Amino acid sequence: MRNEANSTRQVILTLLKRNQELTVSTLAIELEVTEMAVRRHLRELEKEKLIDSRLEKQSMGRPIHKYYLTEKGSETFPRNYSDLSLGLLQDVEQLSGSQMVDQLFEQRKERLYEKYEVEMKGSFAERIEALARVQSEGGYMVEYKEVDDGEYEFIEYNCPIAQVAKEYPIACTCEQQLFKRLLQTDHVERTSCIAKENTTCCIYKVKDKKDANK
Repeated sequence: MRNEANSTRQVILTLLKRNQELTVSTLAIELEVTEMAVRRHLRELEKEKLIDSRLEKQSMGRPIHKYYLTEKGSETFPRNYSDLSLGLLQDVEQLSGSQMVDQLFEQRKERLYEKYEVEMKGSFAERIEALARVQSEGGYMVEYKEVDDGEYEFIEYNCPIAQVAKEYPIACTCEQQLFKRLLQTDHVERTSCIAKENTTCCIYKVKDKKDANK
């Protein structure tokens, strides 16, 4: 039943992708199911913020709901961002040299610092939690755990820019530097890297600077 439900959900998303907006009755006809069944799936998709709806007035009768994909819903479909980004960076390198590529990554680091720095408040543990949150929101699927007093293991199970980082290791260097600035410690050691090694996650050993000499 779970696979069937997931399949129906995906068909709904695909129909909305192709048609922009659809009503419950149209979806029911397309799916060959009852309108009640369609509404059940739509409620779940709305809860996950994958779709939304608007009311459209009719010349006669009550207004009807028309459903459409949200930006989050659109992002469930395949994208080719990594190839595009890698191609653009290669073009920049060919036209302006590797130094220009390095400058772009440095600029990205500064932009991310300005964006995330406001979230980094409180104790070292609270900053670790905040960093995990913003990185997860960016698609890095972060978990962290305290392995010793004041020392943490910070794990990223996904790297949205892995293909770019394989070609341009400065991406990983800038991430490590960003973490140091946001966490206000020099003790950020990367022990595993998706882009550099045949591994499933990036792992950082992070220690509060005041506990570093213990």
